[in-house]
Amino acid sequence: MRKILAVTAAVALLAGAATFVGLPGFATAQGGGGTVEVEVKYNGTPVIEKIKINKDTEKCGTEAKHEKIVVGPNKGLANAVVTFPGAKATAKPKKVTIDQKGCEYQPHVVAMQAGGELDFLNSDGILHNVKSAAGTANPPFNESMPKTRTKPVTKKFDKPEVIRIECSVHSWMGGYISVAPNELTGTTDASGVSKIENVPAGKQKVDVWHETLGKQSKEVDVKAGQTTKVSFEMKK
Repeated sequence: MRKILAVTAAVALLAGAATFVGLPGFATAQGGGGTVEVEVKYNGTPVIEKIKINKDTEKCGTEAKHEKIVVGPNKGLANAVVTFPGAKATAKPKKVTIDQKGCEYQPHVVAMQAGGELDFLNSDGILHNVKSAAGTANPPFNESMPKTRTKPVTKKFDKPEVIRIECSVHSWMGGYISVAPNELTGTTDASGVSKIENVPAGKQKVDVWHETLGKQSKEVDVKAGQTTKVSFEMKK
């Protein structure tokens, strides 16, 4: 009897230790996840279009830069969207924001979860409008935002897709909304990196999408309680 109790206690102790250090077998059973650090690089040179402006120059300036491919240090690609399409949503959607400032959409690309809301702001104090120019899964929209409007335009997006937005008043303005099926999404920063936390342990498909360079996919083996790195290289 003492031997049985000793063995049982030893097994319980080992299980507790495995959970503490984050071994996949035990942590996964308890719903643990890991962090995935996605690095996206561009094999090429930046692509920037310069557009002359002759309207609302006091707010918009006299020249707009349409940065289709933004490349930072070490060839890092900014504004790429990272998603884990096969994972189930476990968190409630968070509201995100796009501001119209300097006659640009800031941020240029926003990543959000399906079922969430997005606030469109107008910090310029001039007439803007925001409309969906591409995307078919969610209802289309076309909202005027005069300078007298103080409240944001709020839209809810229930279905995953990528939506292009434009301004009819200022034709050079453009941006993107990426609606993901779960909360495991983000955009790469100026160095081409996006860190996604709480990714379920095990093999997961990770997608990277860019407005000019398209989409790539890889499989990553996520370790609970650890950071897993995966790299992509995109080119035209």
